[in-house]
Amino acid sequence: MNFPNAHGDRRHGPHGHAAGHLAHPAGPAAGATAGSGARHLTGALVLIVAFMAAEVTVGLLAHSLALISDAAHMLTDAAAIALALTAMRLSARPAAGGYTYGLRRTEILSAQANGITLLLLSVWLAYEAVHRLIYPPVVAGGPVLGTALAGIVVNALAAGLTARADRSSLNIEGAFRHILTDAYAFVATAIAGLVMLTTGFDRADAIASLVVVALMARAGTGLLRESGRIFLEAAPPGLSPQAIGQAMARCEGVVEVHDLHIWQITSGMPAASAHVLVGQGLDCHAVRADLERLLAGTYQITHTALQVDHAPDPLLAIRAPSAPSASSALSAPSAPPGDGHCSQAHGPAHRPGDRSAGS
Repeated sequence: MNFPNAHGDRRHGPHGHAAGHLAHPAGPAAGATAGSGARHLTGALVLIVAFMAAEVTVGLLAHSLALISDAAHMLTDAAAIALALTAMRLSARPAAGGYTYGLRRTEILSAQANGITLLLLSVWLAYEAVHRLIYPPVVAGGPVLGTALAGIVVNALAAGLTARADRSSLNIEGAFRHILTDAYAFVATAIAGLVMLTTGFDRADAIASLVVVALMARAGTGLLRESGRIFLEAAPPGLSPQAIGQAMARCEGVVEVHDLHIWQITSGMPAASAHVLVGQGLDCHAVRADLERLLAGTYQITHTALQVDHAPDPLLAIRAPSAPSASSALSAPSAPPGDGHCSQAHGPAHRPGDRSAGS
């Protein structure tokens, strides 16, 4: 982003396009890391697809909805990993044309698609499980138990491979959650198989299916919530715009901070922009550098775009400390953020003397 500074010229912030390597390292080391991550994901994908095919066959022969639901979940695991691999390739492409951030948000699209798929499958499997609770079919417990135990081993191996990739990516983290959830589901299915084998209680298969459904719904909801926050430009979890704005306002020379926006370009890549007013006669560039060090050092926000200007004298005079009378408070609304400088500022204004400083 380009902003005019206090001296009328236009400058790229120090963390603009040329500094993209801070969030997404480039070069041989980064290439090796991405390559090893892709190999680990590919290995997990091969394991899951092979076992899924075997599980569908056994599930149909044993009339087990628990195995079929596990296989359906493994299908979403495979889709999640395939999407992760595709998103890794797309997000690695350099920015070009109108895509000034490149295609980094494809991984968030992938995570959201995984979440939606999990929720849709959980609805269908819940319906089937309830039907089987009412009208339980005869289920062969032995094959269910054996297949579930094998599934635990396969999912443990696949989870281990996926965990070696870069889990700071919401996309890869989503694939990992798919696989981990499936491992828990296989534990429930194994218990159901053991119960059916020892007691003949066929409804245990449907109960295990409902456990799988609950795990799928939980994982899907979490992925939708996290990806939705990124699409809606919400501040990353753990970063409070109010606290950050007050910390910026306390920096030496700062008169006011407004139009403060904090969001994520993609998972693990927070960004911030703001309009900062500094005192007359101060060095705008030095203040901007201090603010960027604060954001990078304290909040790990390295992708910043700060517009820094001198505060006009009328602004300082209007906001001098005074105790307004009750009549003036009723007759005149409080000055909006950036009043006297910005006609359409967004959000609250943060100033050094605010009582909420440090909150």
